[in-house]
Amino acid sequence: MTRTRLTGRAGRSFRFFVGLHQPADAVHFDACCISINRLRRRRKPVSCDNVLVDSGAFSELARHGQYRHPVEAYAAELHRLHTHRVVTILAAVAQDYMCEPAILATTGLTIRAHQRLTIVRYDALLSELDRLFHGSCPFTVVPVLQGYAPADYVRHIHMYGKRLATSMWVGVGSICKRNGAPAAIVQILSAIKSIRPDLRLHGFGLKSTALENSAVRSLLATADSMAWSFAARRQGRNPNCWMEARRFAAAITATHPRSTHNHRGGLATHHW
Repeated sequence: MTRTRLTGRAGRSFRFFVGLHQPADAVHFDACCISINRLRRRRKPVSCDNVLVDSGAFSELARHGQYRHPVEAYAAELHRLHTHRVVTILAAVAQDYMCEPAILATTGLTIRAHQRLTIVRYDALLSELDRLFHGSCPFTVVPVLQGYAPADYVRHIHMYGKRLATSMWVGVGSICKRNGAPAAIVQILSAIKSIRPDLRLHGFGLKSTALENSAVRSLLATADSMAWSFAARRQGRNPNCWMEARRFAAAITATHPRSTHNHRGGLATHHW
C-alpha cells in the first residue's frame, strides 16, 4: 500500500490524495480522491479508509456548462455511499464553479457569479446532509475558494464570511491549469494566507511541477492529482493502470508526521 504523506515547511504534515479512475484500485492506497461520477450507483465497497470524494465539478462545467445533478442528488448519493458502507468518506468537496476563462465562456457568467454560486451550493449541501444525517454528518464537507487573480480569492473569503471557521480545511480552485508556473500558484495561496493564515488549504489537480515546488507545498495542507494518468497516456502507457498511480505517488511522497481532521472543513481531531 502506498503511503501518501510528505513534509511541508518546518516539518508540517502534508497529505496527498492520489486521484483514481477506478474505485476498485483504491485498495492499493491509504488515501485517494475519487469523483462522485465514478461512485454514483456503485454498490461494491471501496477498500480504502480515507476517500476524498470530488464533486466532479470540472467535467460537469467544462462539458455541460452546468451541473446535471442538483445538490440534493449529490447529498443523497453521499448519504447512500456512507450508510450502505460503500465508501469510507473522509471528506466530500462541495460543488464549486471554476473561474478559468474557458469555463466562464462555457457558462456565460462572471467570476463574481461563480463565486456566489459556489457558496450557494456549499450552503445547500451542508443543509441537505444535515437533514439526511439528522444533524450529524459523519464526514467533512470541504468548501472551495474560487477566483482567478489573487484578489478574487481574497474577495471570496470575505463573501464566505463566518462560514470559514478557524483552521478549516478549504479547497483552492482554478489553479490546476497553472502547474507550469508554480509562482502564480504561490501568489494565490499567499494572498489567501495573508488574511487567513489559519486555513488549511487543499490544491486540486496539481501536477508534479507544482507538488514538488517547496513554496507551493509549504502553503498547502493537502492536494490531489491524476497527473499520472495524463503522463502515462502521453508516453504510450496504460492511463488507467493503478501501478502508474502508485509510481507517481511514490515519486512525490516521503515519510512524515501524522495529521488530524474533523467535520465541516476542520483538520483537528481525527487521526488520518
